[in-house]
Amino acid sequence: MSTAFPAPTPRAGAPRVVVVGGGVLGVSTAAHLARAGARVDLVTEAAFASGASGRSLSWLNSAGARSDAYHRLRTVGIDRYRTFAARTGLTDRVRFDGGLTWAGPGESYKERHAHELSIGYDSVWLAPEEVASWTPGVDASAVAEEGAVFNPGEGWVDLPLLVEALVEQVRAAGGEVRTGVGRARPVVAGGRATGVATASGTTFDADAVVWATGPRVPRDLAELGLHVPDASPVSLLLETQRIDHPLRAVLNTPRVAIRPTPHGTFVLDSGWSEEEVVVRGDGDHEVPGSTIAGLLEEGARVLAGNPRLEVTRRGVGPKPIPGDGEPVVGELPEVAGLHVLFTHSGATLGLVLGEFTAREVLGERVPLLEPFRPGRFAAATV
Repeated sequence: MSTAFPAPTPRAGAPRVVVVGGGVLGVSTAAHLARAGARVDLVTEAAFASGASGRSLSWLNSAGARSDAYHRLRTVGIDRYRTFAARTGLTDRVRFDGGLTWAGPGESYKERHAHELSIGYDSVWLAPEEVASWTPGVDASAVAEEGAVFNPGEGWVDLPLLVEALVEQVRAAGGEVRTGVGRARPVVAGGRATGVATASGTTFDADAVVWATGPRVPRDLAELGLHVPDASPVSLLLETQRIDHPLRAVLNTPRVAIRPTPHGTFVLDSGWSEEEVVVRGDGDHEVPGSTIAGLLEEGARVLAGNPRLEVTRRGVGPKPIPGDGEPVVGELPEVAGLHVLFTHSGATLGLVLGEFTAREVLGERVPLLEPFRPGRFAAATV
């Protein structure tokens, strides 16, 4: 891994930066900072990718309609994955085999397809009988009669394996890595972040702090008296047994979303199954057996050959989504030196937001982040 990027250039008076968060956003930021010559401490409450990054479908896309600024950021994010895969050779964990989507009864994605064509997004309309020639592994009888949208430029990433590779980059560039430190809190003095205190009793001094704790960002900032609207729901991801199957694309169907993994397994999720998860008062979650069985059945129904699927792993917990649906990225206006990362599209934006945040921590202002700064919420409440 370390041979894929130049060795860091020592910076005179390089800042010490503490990055809090073991998911893709935190680890990506730490890797970019370390490669740029900053002195980096990467700390996480538990293990790497043990939160939202470990239970993400990780579909790399900018499909459908969204703000122009958000679409632009996502397309840049996809481009960074292509570069990363080419430079590192890690094409097992970053794939671009396309994405196939079809609508449920009474719905149509023709309008979505037309929108994608109008903005230059690679989009192909397929009749059910054409699907197999574009993306093998789909049961054509499960595809909506009106057809499906295929986006050839889309792909997927295995986030736990990507995080593992990025942690190696942090270490290779001289960064310090600490796991299992317990919950962390920013240390603020005189309106500025001066470090991080952890439940383990260790305190890290810093010139700047990057806060990337996934769905916990709003809670953590609320303790500083800062408001970031939160719409994070519960997510549920199932991983199946290894199976010899030709599907390579990401599927988004009315009742299940599926992607392959580098391990020869599939991961599955859906909106309806997440709604059936029982959230207990102590923050624990209960997933009914009927929900798991139903999701596996839906997965088998859309795969060619309708293979029997068995679950080998499940991940359940909150999925980070800001209240207005747009990313929250940048330095907090109320606390100098405290940079925040909070977004739903952590997979698609993982590499590019790490890069852009590192650049801003080191003194540059990145224009593409202007619409997504956390100060927009303070302005909205005035």
